[in-house]
Amino acid sequence: MITVNNLSIHFTGTDLFDKVSFVVGDNDRIGLVGKNGAGKSTLLNILSGQLQPETGTIVVTSGYKTGYLSQEMQIRTDKTVWDETMTAFVELRNLEQQIETVNNQIADATDYDSPQYAGLLRSLADLNHQYAFLDVNNVDAEAEKVLLGLGFQKADFERNLSTFSSGWQMRVELAKILLRKTEIILLDEPTNHLDIESIQWLESFLQSCPGAVILVSHDRMFLDKVCKRTIEITCGSIVDYACSYSEYVHRRQERIEHQKAIFENQQKEIADIEKFIERFRYKSSKAKQVQSRIKLMEKMDIVEIDDIDTSRINFRFAPAPTSDRVVFEAENLYKAYDVKPVLKNLNFVIQRKEKIAFVGRNGEGKTTLIRILQQELEPTSGKLTVGSMVKTGYYAQNQNMLLSPSKTVFETIDDIAVGEMRLKVRAILGSFLFGKDDIEKKVSVLSGGEKARLALAKLLLNPYNVLILDEPTNHLDMQSKDVLKNALLHYDGTLLIVSHDRDFLQGLTDKIFEFKEGQIKEYIGDIGYYLEKRNLQSLQSLETTQQPKVNPIPNNDNNKLSWKGQKQKESQIRKLEKQIKDQENIIQTIEQTIAQLNEKLSNTEHYQQDISSGELYQQYQTAQKDLEQAMKQWETLSNQLEMMK
Repeated sequence: MITVNNLSIHFTGTDLFDKVSFVVGDNDRIGLVGKNGAGKSTLLNILSGQLQPETGTIVVTSGYKTGYLSQEMQIRTDKTVWDETMTAFVELRNLEQQIETVNNQIADATDYDSPQYAGLLRSLADLNHQYAFLDVNNVDAEAEKVLLGLGFQKADFERNLSTFSSGWQMRVELAKILLRKTEIILLDEPTNHLDIESIQWLESFLQSCPGAVILVSHDRMFLDKVCKRTIEITCGSIVDYACSYSEYVHRRQERIEHQKAIFENQQKEIADIEKFIERFRYKSSKAKQVQSRIKLMEKMDIVEIDDIDTSRINFRFAPAPTSDRVVFEAENLYKAYDVKPVLKNLNFVIQRKEKIAFVGRNGEGKTTLIRILQQELEPTSGKLTVGSMVKTGYYAQNQNMLLSPSKTVFETIDDIAVGEMRLKVRAILGSFLFGKDDIEKKVSVLSGGEKARLALAKLLLNPYNVLILDEPTNHLDMQSKDVLKNALLHYDGTLLIVSHDRDFLQGLTDKIFEFKEGQIKEYIGDIGYYLEKRNLQSLQSLETTQQPKVNPIPNNDNNKLSWKGQKQKESQIRKLEKQIKDQENIIQTIEQTIAQLNEKLSNTEHYQQDISSGELYQQYQTAQKDLEQAMKQWETLSNQLEMMK
C-alpha cells in the first residue's frame, strides 16, 4: 500500500505537481499517462525514493520493497549475464550467511539452558522460515525462465554483460526486478527495448505476479493488457480512472463533456441572477430578494473545466521524388560478425512505394539489414543492388543518442539545413512543439521524448523517396505517435520500419518481413494479419505435440447436438449471461465504493480521524480484494460462456 498525500514539486518556477493525492492498493495495476514532460518519470522517481518532493508525504506499508526500472540507466559491470542476474537474490545470500553465522554460534555454545541459547534457536527458526519462503530450490529455474522470456538465449548466459547493447543490459535490470518479487514494481517505458514476443511474455508475467505494478508506457496495447487502472497527469494535477487505457480515453472525453454542460448551465444561472440584481438593485421593495441572490452567488462553487493540454506536433513528409521501380534487391546476401552468421543468403526485392515492417526477436538481424541497406555496413558476401535514384531518410534506433548534447535545439537543425530550409528552421521546430524558449535549450537537458521529436524533425529538412525508421516510437507520447503514424500513412514513398509497437503498426504497412534464424519470411498484410497467422501456426504446432483430450460430442446422423441437448445448452448460455450481467453490476458498485474511499483518503481535512485510525485504509483494502475476486469471477464466467458458444 502506498499513500501519497498533497505531493508538490516545482521545476524552473513551474508547478510540475501541486498538492497531488492518491492511494495505491496491494494488487493495483496502474498505468501512468500524460504528454512528454508532464512528470510521469518524475513521479516514479519520487515513489522509488530517488527524488524528494518539496511538500507532501508518501507512506509505504512497513516492510514493503520497491523495484524500479528507470528509462535511462548507466550499467557498468564485469559480470556475465547469469551472474549479474543472480545478484537479484542478494537477500537470499544474506540469509544464507546469517544462517551460517547462527549455526556456528549454536555449535560453539555450551550452556544449553541459557536464555541466549534459546534466543539463538528462535533466530535460526525465523531465518529458516524466511529462507523457505523465498523458494530457494527454484531460484535457478526462475532466473532461466525470466531471461528466456525476455529474449536471451541459453548461450548468452555466460557472455559478459558489457558486450551487449544498452537495450539488452536494460533487459537484465528488468529481469532482476522481476526476480526479486518486490511488493511494488515501478517500470518506466519497459517495452522500449523489447521485441513483440518479449512484450507478450512480459504482459503475461505482470498480469499474474503478486504486488502492485505502476508503469509508464506509450504502448496502448501493452497498457490495455496489463493495467486495470489509469492515472492521468495533466497540468500539474492527476485524474484517477478505475479502468484500462482505452476505457480511460472514452471516460475522459465523457467527463469533459459533462463538465462543459454543467459549466454552461451554471453560467446561464449566474447571468440570470446578475440580471435580476442589476434590474432591482435600487428598488426598496425588492431589497430582500436582491440580498438573497447576492449571498447565493457568494456561496456558489464555480464549476471549472479540466484544463487538458491539447498541443501536439503537426507535420507532413515532403512529397517523395521519383525513384526506380526496384529500390533494393538482395542476392544471396550474407552477413556475419566474426564467425557468427546473422543474415544467411537472403534473396528479396523491395519495390517503389511498398510499406514493409521488419519484425522478429531482438538479435535476429533487423537493424543489421537496415544498416546494410543504408550502406553503413558491408555484407560479408552476396550482392545488394540499390536503385540509382534512391534518396534515403534514416532514423536510427539510437538516433536521439546521436544528437550532440552540447548543441542547442536550434543549432541541431540549423547546422544541417541548407538553402531555403534555413528560413524554415523555426517553423519546423515549432511544428514539433519547440517554442521560443525551448529552441535555446541544450540537447543534454531534453527529455527522451523531446530528443525523439528533434530527431524526427531532422527528417523534414530534405525530400526522400525511401524512409528507413528503426524504432521511431520509442519515447514518443500517444499523441505524437498518432501524428507520426498519420504522416507515414500519407507518405507516398517507400517505407521500411522496425517497431515492436503493435498498435502503431496496425494498418500502416502492407507487407511483413519476419526475421528468424538468419532468414526472412514474407507475409502479405499488416501486423494484425501476421500475428493472426503466427498464433494459428503456434496453436497448430501445440496441438500436434500435446494432443489434448477432448470430450466427445454426442453424434447423430448430421453430427449435431440432439434437440434435447441443444435446449439444455441454450438454457446454460442464458444462465451464464445473467450471471455475467449480475457480476458486472457488482463490479460497478465496488468501483464506485473505491472511488468514494479514494476521495475520502485524499481529503485529510474532513476525514483526519478516520484516516489516522486506519479505518478508511482497511475499508479500501477490503474493497480492492472484493474487486479482484469479482473480476476473477467475471472472467471465469465469460470464459465459460465463450466456450459454451
